[in-house]
Amino acid sequence: MPQDATITVRHAPDRHRYELLDGGTVVGEAHYRPFGTPAGPQRIFFHTTVDDDREGEGLGSRLAAAALEDTVAAGLTIVPVCPFVAAWLRGREEFAGHVGPVRPEHLAAVRRPE
Repeated sequence: MPQDATITVRHAPDRHRYELLDGGTVVGEAHYRPFGTPAGPQRIFFHTTVDDDREGEGLGSRLAAAALEDTVAAGLTIVPVCPFVAAWLRGREEFAGHVGPVRPEHLAAVRRPE
């Protein structure tokens, strides 16, 4: 599938999410919760969505790739609570050393309001 130059991903740290844009319109989001542990900082990815009318275009994968690559580049561990992110990570060995296990405290953190 050719890459569409109008599709971009931007980090919106004030909203704790990555936004998938088509032109200037947000068509998808990957939400995370920052989480600190004695072992180091983490991002708990807990919800990823792409507009219903854009499903099947591979946009969720583009969003996940950009968000997770940026997380690794920032030196943070990925905690994949989101089923889509967890599935996307399967078989991607390049991320293996950057993914932490989902623990009860991660689940509690995403249930709590910010």
